[in-house]
Parts: sequence; C-alpha cells; structure tokens
Amino acid sequence: MADVAIVKKRSASFYVRRVLLYLVFIAISVVMVVPFLWMLSTSLKTQFDATRIPAVWIPPEPQWVNYVKLFTEQPMLKFMLNTIKIVICVVAGQLFFSSLAAYSFARIRFQGRNVMFFFYLGTLMVPGQVTMIPTYLMFAKMGLTNTHLALILPAFFSAFGVFLLRQFFMTLPRELEEAAEIDGCNPFMTYWRIMLPLIVPAMLTLGVFTLMNTWNDYLGPMIYLSTPEKFTMTLGIAFFRGIYTTQWNLVMAGSVVSVIPILIAYLCAQKYFVEGIAFSGVKG
Repeated sequence: MADVAIVKKRSASFYVRRVLLYLVFIAISVVMVVPFLWMLSTSLKTQFDATRIPAVWIPPEPQWVNYVKLFTEQPMLKFMLNTIKIVICVVAGQLFFSSLAAYSFARIRFQGRNVMFFFYLGTLMVPGQVTMIPTYLMFAKMGLTNTHLALILPAFFSAFGVFLLRQFFMTLPRELEEAAEIDGCNPFMTYWRIMLPLIVPAMLTLGVFTLMNTWNDYLGPMIYLSTPEKFTMTLGIAFFRGIYTTQWNLVMAGSVVSVIPILIAYLCAQKYFVEGIAFSGVKG
C-alpha cells in the first residue's frame, strides 16, 4: 500500500509540473502573438482609430480599403517585385557559395584549413557597422551604387551559412566519398552529385534564414538605393512615415503583406527547418 501511495504521489507531482509547464508555454505564446494581432488590428483601422488613446483592439468598421490604398498610393507592387528579385538572387548565391565552402572546410584536407576556418568564423564577431563605410566606398568606385547588385553580391558570402552547412557535412559518412572516387568522380562531382542532395534539410534551413534577413533588410537598401523605382518593400513601407504624421494603418497593412511570404516559406519548409537545426550540431 505504501508503494502505491508513493507512485500516486509521484504521478500527481508529474501532472502538476506538466500543467505548470504548459501554462508557462501558453503565456510565452500569448506574449509573442500579441504584437502580430495588434499589427493586424491596426491595419484595419482608420488613421484616427490607429492613434486613439485608449487603444481600440477591434476596429468598429474594418477598413479593408487600407490594403487597396497600400498599392494605389505607392507603387508597392514594384517594390515587392524588386524585393523578390533580390531575395531569389541572394538565396541562390548564398546556398551555392556557402555549401561549396562548407564542403571544402569539412571534407577536403589542405594545409591551414582549421586556421582559415577559425578566422573566417571570427568575422561573425565583426559588427556590420564597421564594414559599412568601406563597403560603400568600394561599390561607389565600382559604380554599383543605386543598383541591386550592391545588395546581392555581398550577401553571397556568409560565415554563418558556411558554419551551419559544414556541421551538417561532417555528419555524413566518408565511405560515400570513397565510393564516388572509385567510380571516377572528382571532388566537385562528389560534392555536386553525392553530398549536396544529402544536406537538403540544412540547405532549406539556411534558405529560410537568408530569405528572412534579405526580405526584412532596411539598412542596406536605404544606404545603396536612391531611385524610387529600385526601392524594396521595406523602403516602400517607410514612405507612409512623414515628418509630422505617420499613417500607421497603412504602415501596418504593409507590414502584414510583408510578413505573408516569410510565413508561407517557413510553413512549407518547417519539417526540413527543424531537421536541419537538429542535425547541424551533431558533430563538431
């Protein structure tokens, strides 16, 4: 009987801890979701309701026309197409160059490999503000300012992407390369035909990270772009912020539209995203 009582006590304690844990997770989820709900609510308000105090959570009359104004008062469709163009180029370039460098650091033995990787990884500790002015001066001398290439080319190289993919490459068995070598594959063919298809989860993970960073980038386009027809989505949304007043309802409508592609990309790649994060740190 004493053993049964102890088991019941432990079982009750387990369920209490589980309920408390769920309550904590629910509270954290609510805190994270509230800003998105506020953004969606404000996007359906009038300009007056958007700045009302006390705040109005549910608009009396949802202003769906705000989303029409978003595309009629500014060439938002053009800004979106510019952003999509930059994102596609950056994601494709970064996945190719990062995977190529990661394969070299993980599988090809050459003198100074670890030292070179250490210093390359050390660039993660250099703030972007330090290299901002030298990079701008370099592109200005090359005549690439006010072009999308100034945003695309530097984003091809990522120390984080190389590190992430290198960790994944190191989990793959070396017997695959030995078999490919016996079949007559050179190192690039082994990388392209054998190893690259095996790291699809990590590639999709890096692709989602790169998409998010590029899509939400504001500082880069603000520095390099000066012609409105070349602006990106983030700069287009900033058009609704004036000197004396800000159209918060249109700013929030633009923010909702800009979040949708990222949300779709994450939902489509969620399975591979979690798998890539889980396996990228298996082997150091």
